[in-house]
Amino acid sequence: MKLMPFALALLLMPSAFADTLNELTESEKRSGWTLLFDGETTDGWRNYKKDNVSDGWKVVDGALVRSSRGAGDIMTAGKYDAFELSLEYKISKGGNSGVMFHVVEGDGPPWRTGPEIQVQDNVDGHDPQKAGWLYQLHQPTVPKWATNKEPVDATRPAGEWNQLYIRINNDDCEVCMNGVRYYRFKLNNADWKSRIAKSKFAKFEGFGTAGNGHICLQDHGNEVAYRNIKLRDFNADGTVPQPIDGKLDLKGELAFPNLKWDQWEPVNDAGKVRPLRLMELTYAKDGTNRLFAASQFGEIWTFDNNRDVEKSSLFLDLRGKVKDFSTRGSNEQGLLGLAMHPNFKKNGQFFVYYSHPTEPKSIVSRFNVSKEDPNKADPASELVVMEIDQPYQNHNGGPIEFGPDGFLYVALGDGGDRNDPHGNGQNLGTLLGSILRIDVDQSSDGKNYTIPADNPFVDVAGARPEIYAHGIRNPWRIAFNKEDGTLWVGDVGQELWEEVIVVKKGGNYGWSGREGSHTFGNRKPTTNVSKPLEPVWEYDHQIGKSITGGRVYNASRLPELTGKYLYADYVTGSIWALHYDTNSGKLLSNEQVVPESIAVLAFGEDQNGEVYYLTNSTRGESIYRFAK
Repeated sequence: MKLMPFALALLLMPSAFADTLNELTESEKRSGWTLLFDGETTDGWRNYKKDNVSDGWKVVDGALVRSSRGAGDIMTAGKYDAFELSLEYKISKGGNSGVMFHVVEGDGPPWRTGPEIQVQDNVDGHDPQKAGWLYQLHQPTVPKWATNKEPVDATRPAGEWNQLYIRINNDDCEVCMNGVRYYRFKLNNADWKSRIAKSKFAKFEGFGTAGNGHICLQDHGNEVAYRNIKLRDFNADGTVPQPIDGKLDLKGELAFPNLKWDQWEPVNDAGKVRPLRLMELTYAKDGTNRLFAASQFGEIWTFDNNRDVEKSSLFLDLRGKVKDFSTRGSNEQGLLGLAMHPNFKKNGQFFVYYSHPTEPKSIVSRFNVSKEDPNKADPASELVVMEIDQPYQNHNGGPIEFGPDGFLYVALGDGGDRNDPHGNGQNLGTLLGSILRIDVDQSSDGKNYTIPADNPFVDVAGARPEIYAHGIRNPWRIAFNKEDGTLWVGDVGQELWEEVIVVKKGGNYGWSGREGSHTFGNRKPTTNVSKPLEPVWEYDHQIGKSITGGRVYNASRLPELTGKYLYADYVTGSIWALHYDTNSGKLLSNEQVVPESIAVLAFGEDQNGEVYYLTNSTRGESIYRFAK
């Protein structure tokens, strides 16, 4: 009996991280992605300078496999200039291959015209150019802001699938390995030409300058498999289609056009501009129809929920007690959360989440309303409920909400820097990277809270019992849908994907083994956690780069929004309405709400289910609503 070569057998082992093969996600379908490989045939491919694909390439279990000698380099039938390519590869032990772009069929082999992103086994491979490197031209770099300056090798070992992302778009090119950015570059600028001149490719006329050509998978004599090969063309202006099913064509308008902010000045004592930067807008169930607005600087105001309202009251001023977010590196710190106790009418309690001004920690505290004035809080009433150590200044999380069960939910990021350096997202032994659920009406064991008996990890050895769900990177705003009690989270991604999560009790949302529904990094899977759950929606970084989680619209004023989750992207300014059936788990639609670009910091809600969006303003015009 003839035995299968060990290297090929290794390739065919089921080490998949993808739940679906050779299919587009709902977001990809809407935003212009196409499949270059259908998982069943070699349609759309041919060998270099040939009309068909050789017998050395086989389709096996949904993968395109280089399986025998003489397979030859294969390339797309079509040519591409500005595009994105996403694929998964599995390399054999000691193996080598590559992905080339802008390949032109000339006198020599494809690598004489098309630059190659290396594919190899970084452990037993013999080429000093590692997987993901742009051969002799670029290798991984580290962002200037990152604390850890060591270059990252994000590849997974031979026999495991790796995800490679390549963007070729003139002045905006990028390569990511397993979701981790390796480098960015520009085509045909002075730096590009200089790098080519110093490489072995300098002697080949036209190398790396075609601007258009085939995508080529290299046969380097070793077994290799490719699958989930997806491509998206850029429009002539460098953009991609929005992932939407329609446009609502609403507009934004000031919700309270006459409102003045008590004791707020747009310029501080040092003459520096101090914009109004609201993080939260909420209400108390006390029958007064008041709203409470919290600024990242540390102020909380209250005012009547009346469109013609003019006056506000400074409810609590925590400046000096809260980290100044305008200082260097602190833009994700400050006063980040505000939640009114469900029984506020009787006990006058409310809770805040803020960054300590001098120590690396976040604080959840309880305050009480003043006994003399319902529009003033008692600053001396603070009771520290919880302190959370923060290793870095970013990804501190901060949104807090009371659930329909009366418990306080606290959303924490992974602790910061990049790539989740401490592995907090998949570590149940730390509070970071999780949604917490605590009972603030009781105290025990020296803590000013207790653990609800039905929290999912109460009886799990080594797990923090406060955790309700985990695998979260940087939750930028959370919200309960008051109609059905579901908890929605906008989780900010790193390099490639932003995601919307509907939280399930005990759920693992993947970070930092995944970013959205896509693989991330090469950290070994944690054994004591459940299988990651999919986000209900995600969008990529050509659509937006920093999600602002929103709220489900439950008011009657704009029926076209009712029941839909409103969310935004802070960088691109897009605002969308996501219609998702939580009962069936099916996405119904994603619509553009307003045509304009608006940098939304957060969303707020009043007792009628009306949703507002909050912006940064030097004029104090920070609260908007949607209108026809």
